[in-house]
Amino acid sequence: MQSRTKFGSFLRGIAVGGAALLAATTAHAQASGSTVITAARYIDVLGGKTVDYPAIFVGADGRITGIADARTVRWGSDVKHIDLGDKTLLPGLIDMHVHIDGPADIGGYNGLEYTDSFWGMTAVKNARDMLDAGFTTIRNVGSSDRNDIGLKQAIDAGYAVGPRIIGAGYALGATGGHCDSTFFPPSFEKEDAKKEGIGDTPDELRYQVRRQRKYGAEAIKVCATGGVFSRNTEPGQQQLSEAELKAIADEAHQWGLQVAAHAHGASGIRAAIGAGIDTIEHASLVDDEGIRMAVARKRPVWFSMDIYNTDYTQAEGAKNGVLEDNLRKDREIAQAQRDNFRKAHKAGVRMVFGSDAGVMPHGLVGGQFKVMVQYGMTPLEAIQAATRNAAQALDREKDVGAIAVGRYADIIAIDGDPLADVRQLESVDAVVKGGVLVKGS
Repeated sequence: MQSRTKFGSFLRGIAVGGAALLAATTAHAQASGSTVITAARYIDVLGGKTVDYPAIFVGADGRITGIADARTVRWGSDVKHIDLGDKTLLPGLIDMHVHIDGPADIGGYNGLEYTDSFWGMTAVKNARDMLDAGFTTIRNVGSSDRNDIGLKQAIDAGYAVGPRIIGAGYALGATGGHCDSTFFPPSFEKEDAKKEGIGDTPDELRYQVRRQRKYGAEAIKVCATGGVFSRNTEPGQQQLSEAELKAIADEAHQWGLQVAAHAHGASGIRAAIGAGIDTIEHASLVDDEGIRMAVARKRPVWFSMDIYNTDYTQAEGAKNGVLEDNLRKDREIAQAQRDNFRKAHKAGVRMVFGSDAGVMPHGLVGGQFKVMVQYGMTPLEAIQAATRNAAQALDREKDVGAIAVGRYADIIAIDGDPLADVRQLESVDAVVKGGVLVKGS
């Protein structure tokens, strides 16, 4: 009897000590926070659930230090309070396929009206539009003059306001391919001079990987097939061999960089998957074998399928100067891409959110969520594609993609329940980046 009494006291001691330790840990997390963010609820994209009454504590470095129940926790007067009222919070969204220096309303040869530095200037507004739309992180897959890298530096230094940018610099490709300049006669080019990013052997393409990284690229973009908005290429054409693609992937991975492959055509998609490329962009004409390879590959491969922007390009493209041949290609692959999105998702292919912003206005990209749901995803899966999945594909799970301790306090606020109506994400009421309110009040 005495031994049972001692054992009971021992258990009670453990319980009291555990509760004290939990309280001390929570108090420490709160005390280390310089800002607290509250709202009615938040979406836990890692657990796939809604959590009521969050109090999210943020440290001076912009990272989340603790999450508590706002009904029971207290904080000092020295803690800045961002009260987002009766809103639903989500992690800041991630767009994996952006062209930040591409205004959607300037197409075809209309771009020749502007000087070279014009495009970098437009990137500043486009970045702000994406941030206001709730996208606090973007991966820019190819730009002129490294405008993406320059803008990232300007944002990081406080000269501009915009998302976190993972830039690729110049896109890599073959001579005459989708990532080469195909709109002009040879007299417009220097003799025997290749455009930046262009290579025609594995060694030349390895050099281009090293060159983009040297000047600030944090990802590599390669064009494995022809494209819609280039001239003298067809989307289904394979334009780099698997050996060339493997050289790019191996070199990039050696330097710790992820690789995105523009690939519409089935053979190019298969070659990119076989070469070890990390994300397949567009994947419009993927076949059953490509889907099987994507599901089975040991190193994760992700599909980034822009299944919304054709609504804009078909409605506004001609007015913006897009050539009829480009609009033809856009029409021919649009429905096939959407049908293959459904097929790939059903088969278990890993999916991320990629809009191809620049082909359509940057501020409208939230409209893609409803199309992703229309073609097979649940609202939660569509949200996870733009948060949890994208962070995994970027290998930045310690930084972004969830409201979780240790990650940046990149948070958006909307009305209603996006798990019931994903179109709520088309209108974002407030945006917090690194614990700082950058949109809303």
